[in-house]
Amino acid sequence: MLEPAQRAEAASVLWAAQRDRIPADPLTTTYPGIGTEDAYGIQLLNIRRQLDEGKTVSGHKVGLSSEVMQQMMGVDEPDYGHLLSDMVLPEGTPVEAGRYCYPRIEVEIGYVLGRSLPGEGCTTADVLAATEYIVPAIELIDSRIKDWRIRIADTIADNASSAGFVLGSARVRPQDLDPAGIAAVLHRDGEEIARGNTSAVLGDPTEAVAWLARKVASFGVRLEAGHVILPGSCTRAVDVRPGEEYRADFEGLGSVSVGFVH
Repeated sequence: MLEPAQRAEAASVLWAAQRDRIPADPLTTTYPGIGTEDAYGIQLLNIRRQLDEGKTVSGHKVGLSSEVMQQMMGVDEPDYGHLLSDMVLPEGTPVEAGRYCYPRIEVEIGYVLGRSLPGEGCTTADVLAATEYIVPAIELIDSRIKDWRIRIADTIADNASSAGFVLGSARVRPQDLDPAGIAAVLHRDGEEIARGNTSAVLGDPTEAVAWLARKVASFGVRLEAGHVILPGSCTRAVDVRPGEEYRADFEGLGSVSVGFVH
């Protein structure tokens, strides 16, 4: 457990790394006593700082939502981060890769909430009832930690490696498809490079959204109407470079694309 002054110092380290695009040493190396509670506290310090600058919360994302990733990190539950207004990347607008340290993309569906979710005790039925639309999405992730040398406390403190997201134009009501069985294929410059299925996300990505609602409730937060919730990737993360174009196709849900420039 860290002292409040250490949490503030660690938050400042990550803030400077993101601002200057100069990755920092792992917090788990610099602060050996850091725990999960510390990491969420550090995340919130920087989120509040950004809200004070005028940014707003557009939603939340779930990370480590596959069993493989949890085993890699040595944890038994996912983590989460905030999606802020400056992370919204309009489809069709090229993304400057140089804005980020080590940009990667992940393929996932998004839940657009039509009404707020309950916190404690939230179920998948609650999520489906509150979801206005399911949308195709590409999440942009990044690490402000050198060379992605992260452990669980590093990524949580670093806002679950959040960086941005692109939503496709399709809008499908949850009752018109099975969110737990959507096949997805990712193409780079027209060539298939990855494929997966939403069942990779806790068996059903709706479960990840319900977990998130319960988890953030312990911090006094609710998932609000209008928020976008990204439940986790159904494919491996892919490094991106300037000049590359990506398109993710989702069975029964359409597609979403994003291109990168210098």
